[in-house]
Amino acid sequence: MKTLLVTAASALALAACGSAEVASPGEGNFGNGGNNGGNNGGGNTPAPGTPAADCPTGLANVGTIANGSLRVCQLPQQILGNLSLAVRAGTIYSISGRTEVGTDRGIDPASTTGTQGILTIEPGVKIFASSGGDYLLVNRGSQIYAEGTSTKPIIFTSRQDVEGTATATSQGQWGGIVLAGRAPQANCQLTAPVTCTGQVEGTNAFYGGNTATDNSGRLRYVQIKYSGFEISTGNELQALTLAGVGSGTVLEYIQSYNSSDDGIEIFGGNANLKHIVINGADDDGLDTDTGWRGGAQFGIVTQRAPNSTSRSAGFEFSSAPSSTPYASRYLSQPKIANWTLVGRNAPTDAHTVMHFDTGTNPTLINIVATSTTGSVAGCFDIADADTQTSFDGGTTPSLRSIYMSCSVSYRPANVARSTAVFTNARNTNVTAAGTSTLTAPASGTTIANQNLAFINGANENAVTAIDPKTVYSFFDSVNYIGAVRNAQDTWWQGWTCGLTAGSPC
Repeated sequence: MKTLLVTAASALALAACGSAEVASPGEGNFGNGGNNGGNNGGGNTPAPGTPAADCPTGLANVGTIANGSLRVCQLPQQILGNLSLAVRAGTIYSISGRTEVGTDRGIDPASTTGTQGILTIEPGVKIFASSGGDYLLVNRGSQIYAEGTSTKPIIFTSRQDVEGTATATSQGQWGGIVLAGRAPQANCQLTAPVTCTGQVEGTNAFYGGNTATDNSGRLRYVQIKYSGFEISTGNELQALTLAGVGSGTVLEYIQSYNSSDDGIEIFGGNANLKHIVINGADDDGLDTDTGWRGGAQFGIVTQRAPNSTSRSAGFEFSSAPSSTPYASRYLSQPKIANWTLVGRNAPTDAHTVMHFDTGTNPTLINIVATSTTGSVAGCFDIADADTQTSFDGGTTPSLRSIYMSCSVSYRPANVARSTAVFTNARNTNVTAAGTSTLTAPASGTTIANQNLAFINGANENAVTAIDPKTVYSFFDSVNYIGAVRNAQDTWWQGWTCGLTAGSPC
């Protein structure tokens, strides 16, 4: 499990840019919204393949990219007040270094300390970054509204992708996105007076508090490509980091593509997610830690072949730090429904499909998990006695309607604990050694070292599902297991890339 870490360095930043500020949140914005003219006063639209003459007010003009066809308009490194990014002819946006939305406003929603920032991004906007130290951080008390559509997703990507040099195996070309909220997490003092000590290392950004319904904004129809960066061993940026994010935040239709670390990592909070695609993460697909108590429904994870022998999984769920006394832990209690995990061909038993440790207490329903023939890691792994106790002694359903199809059902290193949990009488309708009939899209593309078969077949659809809404009100009612019921179930199409031949990344 990784320490939450970001840094302020950016060795390959495009250019330095100071803060820009407006009077207060809600009063005006930077620039001119969708006006193509920016500062040129004429509002003229450049010819196709021609860069815009300049940038909207509040953004830095740092030259052109893509053979001179696009004007690069760089966001300020500190966004205070409102900043709106619109689709603008001949224009692409960039971030350089640690780009912050607002300043930390503390744990109290009524606090008047700090300054709020609100970043609004319109459908179809593309933003790129140039190096591992370039990332976007939304501080406590500030918000991001990045809302694309099914046909016009918002894309966060790398300079190499914009320049046309990224490939199907590229990764780690910029940092990622970090949301810091005021919801509870295990590194905080949760009894009165509530004091939060969780910190995004390497910055002055804190996360956590006592507001379970905290609102960090909305991310909808968003691609995050070629991200993730190892600052030091065990300290990495993911595609999307959710730190103390509350249930008032909307997180749906989000794709992580080729992260060099995790696709999404969640540190505490009560965030809920729906319709997630994570393909090509070098480490874990969905990684949780420090007391996350939200839910996630409809998720596809396809893992790439491992580049190292480090532990990695489709799910890696942890709870409070192991140094925290068990009796006082704010345990992670994630609720997961209708995910399909397509594991890698793991050469060692470190690369499981589902891994659980440090006493985490999840509820898993309607899950399909498989791995490439010959993988030695196993589908299911209970790593410690605390986690076994949490699974078997919980008060909510822990495993319902789970269909696993792996060459090895349980991680060999922990086969006794894993078998005991999976076959516990409190679990129902679970299969440890089924035969996968998952298929890839009919127009599926080919990604190096990755299996894209994630659509249910006859065996998966023969499993009796549990109604997710009876377990968690956030979930939708469905009567099937896995993320994609059949070829007519197309929620993942249009806004993603790299899953079909007609939509390469």
